[in-house]
Amino acid sequence: MFERILMSCALVLNATAALAQSAATQPQRFVIEREIPGASKMSPDQLRDAAKLSNRVLREMGPEIQWVQSFVAGDKIYCVYNAPNEAMIRSHAEKSGFPANRITPVAAVIDPTTAQAAR
Repeated sequence: MFERILMSCALVLNATAALAQSAATQPQRFVIEREIPGASKMSPDQLRDAAKLSNRVLREMGPEIQWVQSFVAGDKIYCVYNAPNEAMIRSHAEKSGFPANRITPVAAVIDPTTAQAAR
């Protein structure tokens, strides 16, 4: 009986450790603000070329970093990325030649359905 209890405790501890490790390696979502004069005047070809370059660098860096989407507004491009840390975002910016003027971890995501969330 005592051996069964010890075995159960060991299994629970192993499962807890595995979950903690998994949570520690989950990617964080970041918003990157890129100051690019004339960004909103970039042609579709220029935007496509920028996307191709970004995708090539992302492939070289591996699956830990992911580009979700970007928004072009005025003289800035706001990009949403998933990555384990800010350093990987900066590395992507350096390798691709894109500025990363501000990198901010996302604390929460809200949308219209947030208003109906249970209290």
